[in-house]
Amino acid sequence: MTQAVDLSYDFATFVANTQYINLPQEAVEGAKKSILDTLGVMLAATGVEPAVKGVNALVREAGGAEESTLLGFGGRAPALWAAFHNGALAHCLDFDDHAPEGHHPSSSIVPAAFALAERAGGVSGRDLIAAVAAGQDMFLRIRRNVANRQDWHLTTVIGVYAATATAAHVLGLKREQIVDAFGIAGMQCCGTMELAYGVGSDLRGMYAGFTTKGAVLAALLAEKGVSGVKSMFEGKAGFFNVYFRGEYDRAIMVKNLGEIYDGGSILYKPWPSCGASHGFIHATLELMKEHGLTIGDIEQIRVNVGDFQKQLCEPIESRRRPATPVDAKFSIPFCVAVAATKRQVKVSDFFGDALRDPQVLAVAQKVVPVVDDSFDWKTTLPKGRLDIVTRDGRTLSRVGENVPGDVECPMSWEYLDEKFRYSAELAAVPPSSEGIRKAQEMVRHLEALDDATDVLRVLG
Repeated sequence: MTQAVDLSYDFATFVANTQYINLPQEAVEGAKKSILDTLGVMLAATGVEPAVKGVNALVREAGGAEESTLLGFGGRAPALWAAFHNGALAHCLDFDDHAPEGHHPSSSIVPAAFALAERAGGVSGRDLIAAVAAGQDMFLRIRRNVANRQDWHLTTVIGVYAATATAAHVLGLKREQIVDAFGIAGMQCCGTMELAYGVGSDLRGMYAGFTTKGAVLAALLAEKGVSGVKSMFEGKAGFFNVYFRGEYDRAIMVKNLGEIYDGGSILYKPWPSCGASHGFIHATLELMKEHGLTIGDIEQIRVNVGDFQKQLCEPIESRRRPATPVDAKFSIPFCVAVAATKRQVKVSDFFGDALRDPQVLAVAQKVVPVVDDSFDWKTTLPKGRLDIVTRDGRTLSRVGENVPGDVECPMSWEYLDEKFRYSAELAAVPPSSEGIRKAQEMVRHLEALDDATDVLRVLG
Protein backbone atom coordinates (compact mmCIF):
# COMPACT_ATOMS: atom_id res chain seq x y z
CA MET A 1 0.00 0.00 0.00
CA THR A 2 1.42 3.39 -0.95
CA GLN A 3 2.06 6.09 1.58
CA ALA A 4 -0.51 8.44 0.04
CA VAL A 5 -3.46 6.19 0.92
CA ASP A 6 -2.37 5.24 4.43
CA LEU A 7 -5.09 5.73 7.01
CA SER A 8 -2.79 8.27 8.70
CA TYR A 9 -3.89 10.78 6.07
CA ASP A 10 -7.60 10.13 6.59
CA PHE A 11 -7.28 10.58 10.34
CA ALA A 12 -5.00 13.61 9.95
CA THR A 13 -7.53 15.33 7.68
CA PHE A 14 -10.26 14.49 10.17
CA VAL A 15 -8.31 15.95 13.12
CA ALA A 16 -7.30 19.10 11.25
CA ASN A 17 -10.88 19.76 10.12
CA THR A 18 -12.65 19.06 13.41
CA GLN A 19 -14.32 22.20 14.75
CA TYR A 20 -16.63 22.73 17.70
CA ILE A 21 -19.33 24.18 15.47
CA ASN A 22 -19.59 20.89 13.55
CA LEU A 23 -19.86 18.59 16.56
CA PRO A 24 -23.17 16.91 17.40
CA GLN A 25 -24.48 17.83 20.82
CA GLU A 26 -23.96 14.28 22.09
CA ALA A 27 -20.24 14.49 21.32
CA VAL A 28 -19.96 17.89 23.01
CA GLU A 29 -21.65 16.54 26.13
CA GLY A 30 -19.51 13.40 26.04
CA ALA A 31 -16.30 15.41 25.83
CA LYS A 32 -17.33 17.67 28.71
CA LYS A 33 -18.44 14.77 30.88
CA SER A 34 -15.16 12.98 30.26
CA ILE A 35 -13.18 16.10 31.11
CA LEU A 36 -14.95 16.52 34.46
CA ASP A 37 -14.81 12.81 35.26
CA THR A 38 -11.13 12.45 34.37
CA LEU A 39 -10.06 15.54 36.30
CA GLY A 40 -11.88 14.19 39.33
CA VAL A 41 -10.33 10.72 39.32
CA MET A 42 -6.87 12.23 38.76
CA LEU A 43 -7.31 14.42 41.82
CA ALA A 44 -8.49 11.49 43.93
CA ALA A 45 -5.49 9.36 42.95
CA THR A 46 -3.05 11.88 44.43
CA GLY A 47 -4.55 11.43 47.87
CA VAL A 48 -5.12 7.69 48.08
CA GLU A 49 -2.67 5.85 45.77
CA PRO A 50 0.77 5.70 47.46
CA ALA A 51 2.61 4.78 44.25
CA VAL A 52 1.91 8.14 42.59
CA LYS A 53 4.15 9.90 45.09
CA GLY A 54 7.11 8.37 43.29
CA VAL A 55 5.89 9.79 39.98
CA ASN A 56 5.47 13.21 41.52
CA ALA A 57 8.93 13.07 43.09
CA LEU A 58 10.56 12.09 39.79
CA VAL A 59 8.84 14.88 37.86
CA ARG A 60 9.85 17.45 40.46
CA GLU A 61 13.45 16.22 40.31
CA ALA A 62 13.48 16.71 36.56
CA GLY A 63 12.66 20.40 36.89
CA GLY A 64 12.43 22.59 33.81
CA ALA A 65 10.08 25.24 32.50
CA GLU A 66 6.93 25.65 34.59
CA GLU A 67 4.48 25.22 31.74
CA SER A 68 1.71 22.96 33.00
CA THR A 69 -0.02 22.04 36.26
CA LEU A 70 0.85 18.94 38.27
CA LEU A 71 -2.69 18.12 39.20
CA GLY A 72 -3.58 17.37 42.80
CA PHE A 73 -0.12 18.02 44.25
CA GLY A 74 0.39 21.59 43.12
CA GLY A 75 3.33 23.04 41.25
CA ARG A 76 4.15 23.08 37.54
CA ALA A 77 6.49 21.30 35.15
CA PRO A 78 7.28 21.16 31.42
CA ALA A 79 4.22 20.06 29.45
CA LEU A 80 5.83 16.74 28.56
CA TRP A 81 6.46 15.87 32.20
CA ALA A 82 3.07 17.20 33.32
CA ALA A 83 1.44 14.97 30.72
CA PHE A 84 3.25 11.94 32.10
CA HIS A 85 2.47 12.94 35.69
CA ASN A 86 -1.23 13.61 35.17
CA GLY A 87 -1.68 10.70 32.79
CA ALA A 88 -0.21 8.36 35.41
CA LEU A 89 -2.96 9.53 37.78
CA ALA A 90 -5.86 9.08 35.41
CA HIS A 91 -6.30 5.30 35.60
CA CYS A 92 -4.84 4.70 39.08
CA LEU A 93 -8.23 4.16 40.68
CA ASP A 94 -9.72 2.27 37.68
CA PHE A 95 -12.50 4.84 38.03
CA ASP A 96 -12.03 6.55 34.64
CA ASP A 97 -14.43 6.31 31.72
CA HIS A 98 -14.48 3.46 29.22
CA ALA A 99 -15.89 2.47 25.86
CA PRO A 100 -18.92 0.12 25.85
CA GLU A 101 -16.59 -2.40 24.21
CA GLY A 102 -14.06 -1.95 27.01
CA HIS A 103 -10.79 -0.01 27.30
CA HIS A 104 -10.24 3.57 28.39
CA PRO A 105 -10.06 6.48 25.93
CA SER A 106 -10.00 9.59 28.11
CA SER A 107 -7.28 8.67 30.60
CA SER A 108 -4.71 9.55 27.91
CA ILE A 109 -6.71 12.13 25.95
CA VAL A 110 -7.70 14.55 28.73
CA PRO A 111 -4.27 14.87 30.44
CA ALA A 112 -2.63 15.45 27.05
CA ALA A 113 -5.17 18.13 26.16
CA PHE A 114 -4.67 20.14 29.35
CA ALA A 115 -0.88 19.82 29.47
CA LEU A 116 -0.52 21.28 25.98
CA ALA A 117 -3.34 23.79 26.37
CA GLU A 118 -1.47 25.33 29.32
CA ARG A 119 1.77 25.34 27.36
CA ALA A 120 0.16 26.98 24.32
CA GLY A 121 -2.00 29.42 26.25
CA GLY A 122 -5.33 30.86 25.17
CA VAL A 123 -6.91 27.57 24.09
CA SER A 124 -10.65 28.19 24.27
CA GLY A 125 -13.18 25.83 25.79
CA ARG A 126 -14.61 25.20 22.34
CA ASP A 127 -11.22 24.23 20.97
CA LEU A 128 -10.51 21.93 23.89
CA ILE A 129 -13.90 20.23 23.48
CA ALA A 130 -13.18 19.72 19.77
CA ALA A 131 -9.73 18.28 20.51
CA VAL A 132 -11.12 15.82 23.07
CA ALA A 133 -14.05 14.86 20.83
CA ALA A 134 -11.68 14.12 17.93
CA GLY A 135 -9.48 11.90 20.09
CA GLN A 136 -12.45 10.04 21.56
CA ASP A 137 -14.00 9.39 18.16
CA MET A 138 -10.71 8.16 16.73
CA PHE A 139 -10.23 5.80 19.70
CA LEU A 140 -13.72 4.35 19.26
CA ARG A 141 -13.42 3.96 15.49
CA ILE A 142 -10.22 1.95 15.85
CA ARG A 143 -11.37 -0.03 18.90
CA ARG A 144 -14.62 -1.10 17.24
CA ASN A 145 -13.11 -2.18 13.96
CA VAL A 146 -10.11 -4.32 14.90
CA ALA A 147 -9.84 -7.89 16.12
CA ASN A 148 -10.40 -8.13 19.88
CA ARG A 149 -7.03 -9.00 21.42
CA GLN A 150 -6.21 -10.17 24.92
CA ASP A 151 -2.45 -10.11 24.54
CA TRP A 152 -1.80 -6.52 23.45
CA HIS A 153 -3.26 -3.95 25.82
CA LEU A 154 -5.67 -2.11 23.55
CA THR A 155 -5.97 0.98 25.75
CA THR A 156 -2.27 1.73 25.39
CA VAL A 157 -1.69 0.68 21.80
CA ILE A 158 -4.75 2.59 20.55
CA GLY A 159 -4.69 5.30 23.19
CA VAL A 160 -1.37 6.80 22.11
CA TYR A 161 -2.78 7.57 18.65
CA ALA A 162 -6.07 8.94 19.97
CA ALA A 163 -4.23 11.16 22.45
CA THR A 164 -1.88 12.25 19.65
CA ALA A 165 -4.92 13.36 17.66
CA THR A 166 -6.07 15.45 20.62
CA ALA A 167 -2.59 16.87 21.24
CA ALA A 168 -2.17 17.78 17.57
CA HIS A 169 -5.52 19.56 17.54
CA VAL A 170 -4.66 21.58 20.66
CA LEU A 171 -1.40 22.68 19.00
CA GLY A 172 -3.21 23.53 15.76
CA LEU A 173 -0.99 21.27 13.64
CA LYS A 174 -1.56 21.10 9.89
CA ARG A 175 -2.54 17.88 8.10
CA GLU A 176 1.01 16.92 7.10
CA GLN A 177 2.28 17.60 10.62
CA ILE A 178 -0.46 15.39 12.07
CA VAL A 179 0.57 12.57 9.75
CA ASP A 180 4.11 13.05 11.08
CA ALA A 181 2.80 13.01 14.67
CA PHE A 182 1.03 9.68 14.09
CA GLY A 183 4.24 8.30 12.60
CA ILE A 184 6.24 9.43 15.63
CA ALA A 185 3.59 8.10 18.02
CA GLY A 186 4.24 4.65 16.57
CA MET A 187 7.53 4.71 18.49
CA GLN A 188 5.49 4.97 21.71
CA CYS A 189 2.82 2.39 20.84
CA CYS A 190 3.25 -0.57 23.18
CA GLY A 191 2.04 -2.47 26.21
CA THR A 192 0.80 -6.01 26.76
CA MET A 193 -2.00 -7.38 28.92
CA GLU A 194 0.55 -8.92 31.26
CA LEU A 195 0.46 -5.64 33.18
CA ALA A 196 -3.13 -6.61 34.02
CA TYR A 197 -2.77 -10.37 34.36
CA GLY A 198 0.33 -10.16 36.55
CA VAL A 199 0.02 -9.33 40.25
CA GLY A 200 2.02 -7.15 42.62
CA SER A 201 2.74 -4.28 40.21
CA ASP A 202 1.73 -0.61 40.22
CA LEU A 203 1.93 -0.37 36.43
CA ARG A 204 -1.64 -1.32 35.63
CA GLY A 205 -2.79 1.81 37.42
CA MET A 206 -0.21 4.08 35.82
CA TYR A 207 -0.13 2.97 32.19
CA ALA A 208 -1.92 6.06 30.87
CA GLY A 209 1.08 8.17 31.87
CA PHE A 210 3.17 6.46 29.22
CA THR A 211 0.59 6.88 26.44
CA THR A 212 -0.07 10.51 27.38
CA LYS A 213 3.63 11.34 27.41
CA GLY A 214 4.14 9.53 24.10
CA ALA A 215 1.31 11.47 22.48
CA VAL A 216 2.53 14.85 23.70
CA LEU A 217 6.09 14.04 22.64
CA ALA A 218 4.87 13.03 19.17
CA ALA A 219 2.85 16.21 18.70
CA LEU A 220 5.62 18.49 19.97
CA LEU A 221 8.24 16.87 17.74
CA ALA A 222 5.96 17.18 14.72
CA GLU A 223 5.41 20.84 15.59
CA LYS A 224 9.20 21.29 15.59
CA GLY A 225 9.44 19.86 12.09
CA VAL A 226 10.48 16.27 12.82
CA SER A 227 9.06 13.98 10.15
CA GLY A 228 7.45 10.69 11.04
CA VAL A 229 6.71 7.47 9.19
CA LYS A 230 3.96 8.21 6.66
CA SER A 231 2.61 4.65 6.56
CA MET A 232 2.36 3.95 10.28
CA PHE A 233 -1.15 2.52 10.21
CA GLU A 234 -1.24 0.36 7.08
CA GLY A 235 2.39 -0.19 6.09
CA LYS A 236 3.98 -3.63 5.82
CA ALA A 237 5.00 -3.46 9.49
CA GLY A 238 2.42 -0.83 10.41
CA PHE A 239 0.01 -0.71 13.32
CA PHE A 240 -2.73 -2.91 11.93
CA ASN A 241 -0.46 -5.60 10.53
CA VAL A 242 1.76 -5.87 13.61
CA TYR A 243 -0.84 -5.57 16.37
CA PHE A 244 -3.92 -7.04 14.67
CA ARG A 245 -2.51 -9.39 11.99
CA GLY A 246 -4.12 -7.18 9.37
CA GLU A 247 -7.61 -7.84 10.78
CA TYR A 248 -9.40 -4.50 10.66
CA ASP A 249 -12.32 -2.96 8.79
CA ARG A 250 -11.03 0.13 7.07
CA ALA A 251 -14.30 0.95 5.32
CA ILE A 252 -16.33 1.11 8.54
CA MET A 253 -13.48 2.87 10.34
CA VAL A 254 -13.66 5.83 7.96
CA LYS A 255 -17.42 5.78 7.29
CA ASN A 256 -18.87 9.22 8.08
CA LEU A 257 -15.49 10.26 9.49
CA GLY A 258 -15.75 13.92 10.44
CA GLU A 259 -19.54 13.82 10.25
CA ILE A 260 -20.51 11.47 13.07
CA TYR A 261 -18.61 11.77 16.37
CA ASP A 262 -19.44 9.04 18.87
CA GLY A 263 -17.88 10.29 22.10
CA GLY A 264 -21.37 10.54 23.56
CA SER A 265 -21.42 6.73 23.84
CA ILE A 266 -18.56 6.64 26.36
CA LEU A 267 -19.55 5.26 29.78
CA TYR A 268 -18.76 6.47 33.31
CA LYS A 269 -18.08 4.18 36.24
CA PRO A 270 -20.06 3.91 39.47
CA TRP A 271 -17.36 1.80 41.16
CA PRO A 272 -13.54 2.10 41.14
CA SER A 273 -12.66 -1.31 39.72
CA CYS A 274 -12.22 -3.09 36.40
CA GLY A 275 -15.38 -2.74 34.31
CA ALA A 276 -15.55 -6.52 33.86
CA SER A 277 -16.21 -6.80 37.61
CA HIS A 278 -19.16 -4.42 37.60
CA GLY A 279 -21.79 -6.92 36.54
CA PHE A 280 -20.81 -9.12 39.49
CA ILE A 281 -20.78 -6.17 41.91
CA HIS A 282 -24.25 -5.12 40.79
CA ALA A 283 -25.61 -8.67 40.97
CA THR A 284 -24.20 -9.07 44.48
CA LEU A 285 -25.67 -5.81 45.74
CA GLU A 286 -29.08 -6.60 44.25
CA LEU A 287 -29.26 -10.18 45.54
CA MET A 288 -28.16 -9.18 49.04
CA LYS A 289 -30.80 -6.44 49.13
CA GLU A 290 -33.65 -8.39 47.52
CA HIS A 291 -33.29 -11.41 49.80
CA GLY A 292 -32.23 -9.62 52.96
CA LEU A 293 -29.00 -11.62 53.15
CA THR A 294 -26.18 -11.16 55.61
CA ILE A 295 -22.69 -12.49 55.06
CA GLY A 296 -23.48 -15.15 57.64
CA ASP A 297 -26.13 -16.54 55.29
CA ILE A 298 -23.61 -17.22 52.51
CA GLU A 299 -22.16 -20.67 51.95
CA GLN A 300 -20.60 -20.00 48.56
CA ILE A 301 -20.60 -17.41 45.77
CA ARG A 302 -20.13 -18.73 42.26
CA VAL A 303 -18.99 -16.28 39.62
CA ASN A 304 -19.67 -17.57 36.12
CA VAL A 305 -16.89 -16.05 34.04
CA GLY A 306 -15.85 -15.85 30.42
CA ASP A 307 -12.31 -15.80 29.06
CA PHE A 308 -11.29 -12.30 30.15
CA GLN A 309 -13.13 -12.38 33.49
CA LYS A 310 -11.37 -15.65 34.26
CA GLN A 311 -8.12 -13.66 34.34
CA LEU A 312 -9.63 -11.53 37.12
CA CYS A 313 -9.84 -14.71 39.22
CA GLU A 314 -6.32 -16.07 38.67
CA PRO A 315 -4.25 -16.97 40.52
CA ILE A 316 -7.22 -17.54 42.79
CA GLU A 317 -5.47 -17.18 46.15
CA SER A 318 -3.79 -13.95 45.09
CA ARG A 319 -7.12 -12.59 43.86
CA ARG A 320 -8.82 -13.55 47.11
CA ARG A 321 -6.11 -11.79 49.11
CA PRO A 322 -4.82 -8.98 46.86
CA ALA A 323 -1.49 -7.48 47.89
CA THR A 324 -1.91 -4.07 46.25
CA PRO A 325 -4.79 -1.69 45.48
CA VAL A 326 -4.30 -2.33 41.76
CA ASP A 327 -4.60 -6.09 42.29
CA ALA A 328 -7.75 -5.58 44.37
CA LYS A 329 -9.45 -3.55 41.65
CA PHE A 330 -8.64 -6.28 39.15
CA SER A 331 -10.00 -9.06 41.37
CA ILE A 332 -13.56 -10.29 40.96
CA PRO A 333 -13.42 -12.27 44.25
CA PHE A 334 -12.32 -9.22 46.21
CA CYS A 335 -14.80 -6.84 44.54
CA VAL A 336 -17.68 -9.25 45.14
CA ALA A 337 -16.62 -9.70 48.76
CA VAL A 338 -16.56 -5.93 49.31
CA ALA A 339 -20.04 -5.59 47.82
CA ALA A 340 -21.44 -8.44 49.92
CA THR A 341 -19.83 -7.24 53.14
CA LYS A 342 -20.27 -3.48 52.91
CA ARG A 343 -23.33 -3.19 50.65
CA GLN A 344 -21.41 -0.61 48.62
CA VAL A 345 -18.07 -0.25 46.85
CA LYS A 346 -16.02 2.92 47.39
CA VAL A 347 -12.52 4.16 46.67
CA SER A 348 -11.56 3.67 50.31
CA ASP A 349 -12.34 -0.07 50.08
CA PHE A 350 -9.18 -0.68 48.02
CA PHE A 351 -6.52 1.03 50.09
CA GLY A 352 -4.68 0.67 53.40
CA ASP A 353 -6.28 -1.42 56.09
CA ALA A 354 -9.32 -2.11 53.89
CA LEU A 355 -7.22 -4.61 51.92
CA ARG A 356 -6.84 -6.63 55.12
CA ASP A 357 -10.43 -6.37 56.36
CA PRO A 358 -11.02 -9.84 57.90
CA GLN A 359 -14.71 -9.96 56.98
CA VAL A 360 -14.04 -9.07 53.36
CA LEU A 361 -11.22 -11.60 53.11
CA ALA A 362 -13.39 -14.30 54.66
CA VAL A 363 -16.13 -13.72 52.08
CA ALA A 364 -13.56 -13.64 49.27
CA GLN A 365 -12.56 -17.18 50.27
CA LYS A 366 -16.12 -18.25 49.45
CA VAL A 367 -15.98 -16.90 45.90
CA VAL A 368 -15.48 -19.68 43.35
CA PRO A 369 -15.00 -19.01 39.61
CA VAL A 370 -16.88 -21.22 37.13
CA VAL A 371 -15.81 -20.93 33.50
CA ASP A 372 -18.68 -20.26 31.10
CA ASP A 373 -17.70 -19.44 27.53
CA SER A 374 -21.09 -17.81 26.87
CA PHE A 375 -19.61 -14.84 28.73
CA ASP A 376 -16.47 -14.61 26.59
CA TRP A 377 -15.44 -11.07 25.61
CA LYS A 378 -16.50 -10.65 21.98
CA THR A 379 -17.82 -7.12 21.50
CA THR A 380 -19.09 -5.23 24.53
CA LEU A 381 -17.76 -5.96 28.01
CA PRO A 382 -19.20 -9.30 29.20
CA LYS A 383 -21.80 -9.35 31.96
CA GLY A 384 -21.21 -12.63 33.77
CA ARG A 385 -23.62 -14.40 36.15
CA LEU A 386 -23.45 -14.68 39.92
CA ASP A 387 -24.95 -17.46 42.07
CA ILE A 388 -25.16 -17.14 45.84
CA VAL A 389 -25.57 -20.50 47.61
CA THR A 390 -27.02 -19.96 51.08
CA ARG A 391 -26.46 -22.03 54.20
CA ASP A 392 -30.13 -23.10 54.12
CA GLY A 393 -29.69 -24.64 50.66
CA ARG A 394 -31.03 -21.96 48.31
CA THR A 395 -29.24 -20.91 45.11
CA LEU A 396 -29.95 -17.28 44.18
CA SER A 397 -28.85 -16.21 40.71
CA ARG A 398 -28.59 -13.02 38.70
CA VAL A 399 -26.91 -11.98 35.45
CA GLY A 400 -25.11 -8.67 35.79
CA GLU A 401 -27.45 -6.66 33.57
CA ASN A 402 -28.70 -3.06 33.85
CA VAL A 403 -25.55 -2.06 35.69
CA PRO A 404 -25.45 1.61 36.74
CA GLY A 405 -23.31 3.50 34.26
CA ASP A 406 -23.80 0.90 31.53
CA VAL A 407 -25.40 1.52 28.13
CA GLU A 408 -28.87 0.80 29.53
CA CYS A 409 -28.34 3.05 32.58
CA PRO A 410 -26.05 5.95 31.61
CA MET A 411 -24.79 8.36 34.25
CA SER A 412 -26.30 11.84 34.47
CA TRP A 413 -24.55 15.15 35.02
CA GLU A 414 -25.87 15.07 38.59
CA TYR A 415 -24.09 11.79 39.27
CA LEU A 416 -20.88 13.05 37.67
CA ASP A 417 -21.00 16.24 39.75
CA GLU A 418 -21.29 14.20 42.93
CA LYS A 419 -18.54 11.82 41.83
CA PHE A 420 -16.29 14.79 41.02
CA ARG A 421 -16.90 16.42 44.39
CA TYR A 422 -16.20 13.19 46.27
CA SER A 423 -13.08 12.53 44.18
CA ALA A 424 -11.68 16.05 44.43
CA GLU A 425 -12.00 16.01 48.20
CA LEU A 426 -9.65 13.00 48.31
CA ALA A 427 -6.78 14.90 46.62
CA ALA A 428 -3.39 15.29 48.30
CA VAL A 429 -4.05 19.03 48.26
CA PRO A 430 -7.86 19.22 48.10
CA PRO A 431 -9.46 22.15 46.30
CA SER A 432 -11.76 24.40 48.30
CA SER A 433 -15.49 23.72 48.23
CA GLU A 434 -15.91 26.86 46.18
CA GLY A 435 -13.17 25.75 43.79
CA ILE A 436 -14.91 22.41 43.29
CA ARG A 437 -18.24 24.13 42.62
CA LYS A 438 -16.69 26.55 40.15
CA ALA A 439 -14.87 23.77 38.30
CA GLN A 440 -18.10 21.80 37.95
CA GLU A 441 -19.88 24.85 36.56
CA MET A 442 -17.02 25.78 34.23
CA VAL A 443 -16.79 22.30 32.71
CA ARG A 444 -20.57 22.05 32.32
CA HIS A 445 -20.37 25.28 30.27
CA LEU A 446 -16.85 24.85 28.92
CA GLU A 447 -17.77 26.24 25.50
CA ALA A 448 -18.17 29.67 27.14
CA LEU A 449 -14.55 29.87 28.38
CA ASP A 450 -11.96 31.89 26.48
CA ASP A 451 -9.24 29.87 28.22
CA ALA A 452 -10.17 26.28 29.04
CA THR A 453 -7.32 25.95 31.53
CA ASP A 454 -9.07 28.38 33.88
CA VAL A 455 -10.66 25.17 35.18
CA LEU A 456 -7.31 24.04 36.56
CA ARG A 457 -6.69 27.38 38.24
CA VAL A 458 -9.90 27.24 40.31
CA LEU A 459 -8.85 23.78 41.50
CA GLY A 460 -5.75 25.31 43.08
